[in-house]
Amino acid sequence: MVMHALDRKLLRDFARLWAQALAIALVLGCGVAALLTSFVMYQALGDSRDAYYERNRFADLWAPARRAPLGLLSDIAALPGVRTAEARIEGMVTLDIPGREEAAVGRIISLPAAGEPLLDVPLLRSGRLPDPDATNEVAVNEPFARANRFALGDRFFANLNGTRRELTVTGTVLSPEFIYTLGPGAMMPDNEGFGVIFLPERAAAAAFDMSGAFNSLTVALYKGASEPEVIDRIDAALEPYGGTGAHGRDRQVSHSFVSSELDQLWTMTIVMPPIFFGVAAFLVNMVLGRIVALERAEIGLLKALGYSNRMIAQHYLMLAALTAVVGILIGWGAGAWLAQGMARLYARFFDFPYLIFRGSWAVYAVAALIGLASAAFGALRVALAAARLPPAVAMQPPAPPRFRRGAADRLMARLRLSQPAMMILRSITRWPVRAATSALGLSMAVAVLSAASFFDDAMDKMLDTTFGLANRQDAVLMFAENRPEIVLDALRGLPGALQIEGQLVEPVVLRNGHLEKHTTLEARRPGADLSRIVGGSGRVIAAPPGGVVLAERLARQLGLSPGDTVEVDFLSGRRETAILPVTATIEQYIGLAAYMDFETLNALRRQAPQVSVANLTLDPAQKSDFHRALNGMPALAGTAMITDMRRSFDETLRQNIRITATVYITIAVLITVGVTYNGARIQLSERARELASLRILGFSRGEVSFILVGEVMVLALLAQPPGWLAGLGIAWAFTQGIESDLYEVPFVIVPATFARASLIVLLTALGSAMVVRRRIDRLDLVAVMKTRE
Repeated sequence: MVMHALDRKLLRDFARLWAQALAIALVLGCGVAALLTSFVMYQALGDSRDAYYERNRFADLWAPARRAPLGLLSDIAALPGVRTAEARIEGMVTLDIPGREEAAVGRIISLPAAGEPLLDVPLLRSGRLPDPDATNEVAVNEPFARANRFALGDRFFANLNGTRRELTVTGTVLSPEFIYTLGPGAMMPDNEGFGVIFLPERAAAAAFDMSGAFNSLTVALYKGASEPEVIDRIDAALEPYGGTGAHGRDRQVSHSFVSSELDQLWTMTIVMPPIFFGVAAFLVNMVLGRIVALERAEIGLLKALGYSNRMIAQHYLMLAALTAVVGILIGWGAGAWLAQGMARLYARFFDFPYLIFRGSWAVYAVAALIGLASAAFGALRVALAAARLPPAVAMQPPAPPRFRRGAADRLMARLRLSQPAMMILRSITRWPVRAATSALGLSMAVAVLSAASFFDDAMDKMLDTTFGLANRQDAVLMFAENRPEIVLDALRGLPGALQIEGQLVEPVVLRNGHLEKHTTLEARRPGADLSRIVGGSGRVIAAPPGGVVLAERLARQLGLSPGDTVEVDFLSGRRETAILPVTATIEQYIGLAAYMDFETLNALRRQAPQVSVANLTLDPAQKSDFHRALNGMPALAGTAMITDMRRSFDETLRQNIRITATVYITIAVLITVGVTYNGARIQLSERARELASLRILGFSRGEVSFILVGEVMVLALLAQPPGWLAGLGIAWAFTQGIESDLYEVPFVIVPATFARASLIVLLTALGSAMVVRRRIDRLDLVAVMKTRE
């Protein structure tokens, strides 16, 4: 019966404080939702990837070669650690798709003559796989078919080693190799312009002159096998046949992008939720502290009636727990909804046949426990202080604070501030801890907004550097093999070609002691204008003769700096090794490349000048004629339209950034409302008698309201610089957490980002304070003056 009375008081208190409790619950719910969303998606993406890999036998190693005999396959399959080895034929082709003006690019992958592949098994989504004896039947990856509106039986044309061949679509598939499908030279998926084409082995062998041979090897390893040792043995076996180096999953493009996304989700799980839980704990402490101060008499009476310290502490902890429960329920609902929204977003980028949502109760339980722990942490000190109050002391009003005239008071007197302004400043300076914690809570809202907007600034920097400065061409033509530089003269006759420059790209392994990295060594003529080496500062760099220029991330991974030497193993043509000095390092946002002088690289390879790609600018009026001319070029492995790539990159990122910005603006607004509304309500309850006295003395409603609203806004202004610094810290943590070999997000925040974040927080703080300010207009002056201090 005793506890029942406290329970009724608990429910009455919760009902009376519903607005303040809801403000806290919303902030706590943001933390729960952020934790659930990031962790559930991390779990779902990882589980879906692992299940897909296992069911469709995703390979562990890939090894390209120029032309290796099929008889070599049994020797490789017998190597220690190799569980399964499968040979296949691959090649890049240009595609002519009816109704599409621009040439598309296809990656041919052979299907075995008997049965399905042993590794990287394509999952049939519609139709059937091509007949092994057919020469013109193909299966295509489902996103490519969907983007080009292919139906079963539709036809398109492919330039197979110089021969124009009509191909018929018999089925659509998905492959674990192409969860994230990138075409040659692309940075974003282009499902309309790049497709994966599965062709019967006999037809592929005839098309690429690979009868009795293969040029691609996939390998699965036994559990516990040493990947580096197996790679060394495979490289040794394939070296006489033009092998360019086996590699594991870490260098498989699709796997790398999915793994990078998993790393980002884990970073989100670690960085963001603690901010919300910390702010929620602060709000609970602030509100409960004021409640205990106002209920001293009630606490004393309860103790006099026999309630124990434990019961008193438990009562206030339960009040915090009720608020936490509301926040947890909100967070569960929002987290589940956001996870579903992110799943739809992932479906646009990653080609999974299914997405596994385990929905483990343990994840929800952990989020709830952290939310309860945050509320308990904020309430514990206040609850213990209430429990320790002796009844005789509790029944008396608290001793008034001792004020002393200090330097701040003398400064305010010299400034001749108005009385309301002096009251605001005195309140802040005489309760510095309370003011500092309120400002800290608001600074977290500024930090969240600044950090969220950082991605927009970073993407602008990446786009401007990559497309505006480094890659200024309209199109890139990629050759199946390196060609003599004189081939550029032939390309000048292409319709609409205005400017043409060549570029040489060599696959290499860079070594420094035990450290090594597979990458490419690029070279272009001095003064190249279309494809340039550009650092993060926007400075154009020319690779000096005799040395190499390394991307900074590549140099860090190899432990190199300018002046050191690096061992360069060439993986194509003559398999030779050179020792070269590192002449400079540059900040590079996309990829990990090394650069050399064009003449030096060709001389080092003891060859006449050669090029791997051609960069072109085009006359827009002749774009259609240009693409038609490409369909008859036999040596062409693929094309990349840089203008289209930039537009797709920009549109996709902008849409994602808008979604992210909306979410984080909502979160920041909730944090600001939680801090300012609760702070203003507490100020009003503490100073109601004082404000009523001012009204009786003749101060207007505006002047009295200025004291309440002014203190909130001063604290909001003081919160801006710490919020900017915290935002920089969160943004920096994001850049470190999502850095990979594929890309590096630049640490860039422009002043406008801080201004926008501050404006949103200040306007929200003003709005919250004005909601509380309306209560001043409704103050019953007589009733307030009768209340005991």
